[in-house]
Amino acid sequence: MKIAVICANGKEGKLIVEEAIGRGLDVTAVVRGENKSAADKAIVKDLFELTSEDLKGFDAVVDAFGAWTPETLPQHSTSLKVLCNALSGSDTRLLVVGGAGSLYVNPEHTLTVSDGENFPDAFKPLAAAMAKALGELRERNDVKWTYISPAADFQADGTKTGKYILGGEEFVLNGKGESVISYADYAIAMVDEIVNGNHIQQRISVVAE
Repeated sequence: MKIAVICANGKEGKLIVEEAIGRGLDVTAVVRGENKSAADKAIVKDLFELTSEDLKGFDAVVDAFGAWTPETLPQHSTSLKVLCNALSGSDTRLLVVGGAGSLYVNPEHTLTVSDGENFPDAFKPLAAAMAKALGELRERNDVKWTYISPAADFQADGTKTGKYILGGEEFVLNGKGESVISYADYAIAMVDEIVNGNHIQQRISVVAE
């Protein structure tokens, strides 16, 4: 299985590359500069310049792009549009490293995590930008996308346990009443979805056991 990991030099991107290589997948890093991931092959190109020709022949493309500053937050939407346009009508799957703020907290799916009174104000712009990008992604019936939301506490340096709970559109707590997952365990879930998953045009979520 051939996969490309976009933003493979990032913290989550690197771990997804390592996990995929460890499973025997054929991995190509997509980076803007020097490839610092474990992948032997790389496409050195800015995400916003990627074309259908660049991504041709891959079974799956992982989007590990992130933007955090006020001026770059709209790039959550624009970057996904670039990737969707490049993959439109193809059999290549697009798997997106998403956010937790847009997970629903009621059965009617009218309230989200970011609507909660305890949700930090500092993260509301990021959550809104990622929710907007997800909403636009849902409209793309021409792309085989899967959006994977992490737990609310997404720990870059958290322990790799090898275990996680797979959820859907709604906010899930583990047996300890926590919403937490490490980047390493998220990478396992991502590669599991690449290899085994059937969640085409769906948002799923993951939380540590």
